[in-house]
Amino acid sequence: MKYQTIRDVDVKDKTVLVRVDYNVPLDSDGKITDDLRIRASLPTLEYLREAGAGKIILLSHLGRPEGKDEKLSLGVAAKALGKMLPNVKFVKDASGTVVEKAVAEMKNGEILLLENLRFDPGEEGNSAEFIKKIIDAMGAEIYVQDGFAVVHRAHASTDAVAEFLPVYMGLLLEKEVSNLEKVALNPEKPVLLIIGGSKVEDKEPLIEKFTKKADRIVVGGKIAADGYKGGDNIYVAEDFDEDSSGAKLDVGPLSMTKIAGFITDAKTIIWNGLLGKTEDPAYATASTIAAEMIGEKEDAETVICGGDTTGFVENLMKDHPGLRYSLVSTGGGAALELLAGKKLPGLEAIKKN
Repeated sequence: MKYQTIRDVDVKDKTVLVRVDYNVPLDSDGKITDDLRIRASLPTLEYLREAGAGKIILLSHLGRPEGKDEKLSLGVAAKALGKMLPNVKFVKDASGTVVEKAVAEMKNGEILLLENLRFDPGEEGNSAEFIKKIIDAMGAEIYVQDGFAVVHRAHASTDAVAEFLPVYMGLLLEKEVSNLEKVALNPEKPVLLIIGGSKVEDKEPLIEKFTKKADRIVVGGKIAADGYKGGDNIYVAEDFDEDSSGAKLDVGPLSMTKIAGFITDAKTIIWNGLLGKTEDPAYATASTIAAEMIGEKEDAETVICGGDTTGFVENLMKDHPGLRYSLVSTGGGAALELLAGKKLPGLEAIKKN
């Protein structure tokens, strides 16, 4: 690893700021429908406590608010985290006297989650002044970057923060980056890249990057249904399950038989994008078969990335706890950009130590 991690710094009795990613999906009643990202932050928080960290303050965002939006308050995430760990508190601001008072009242080992960073335009504006106000209000001494899903953004909590504090990689970020770099830079062959979903423009850089690295690239989902043109080692689904109007909503049995063969042979599998319209169970067959086959492989490096794909796999694992994957990534865009070989601002900030 070429990045400093929390194992490389003495956190005992220090005030530590941790950038987590609690941008969790909510239903119409404001309840969390998938707490993967909150659960994924636990190893870093538990490590900091066991290592004797003083005050642990968490930063995150939720959704895309335009100004302050109570429907996107991180209070819901604080409640969820409080059911997983003891001594978790929440404050409805990110800086100022209210926050200073809350931090002053904290005891060593307690966790405080601040309000949604994106309630202030300074976060997405990569404002040094905005993040400095937060740091000063905390008396923070160490910054831990553990929000993998946001490290591809040049925001105040991923980029500008490095002007004021040393930045270290959290355990989730370390796991994400090490697994993704392994399959991107030194994958065991045969390598299989499975691409699905609907936004071909988001996937093209990844397909181009792996054209020479992958032994086989499979394209399914709406991208295939819309007539994506393959190349020498690119297999595009050729038959589909259709609805009564003729819409192609899932990969068909002929194509799935071929894809199953590719999965069986592969030693490295990267999957981004579902193969069908899985929100309708009638068109989730191909994705289910792929997920189960990949999760049952014991002799391969298997990486699942992309919000819809990871959510689908997570739900499947609840009913099939025996399924195992090397990485079910918490980041969609960040994973795609890292795999495609792009520099990510949040990782570049860690290198500045």
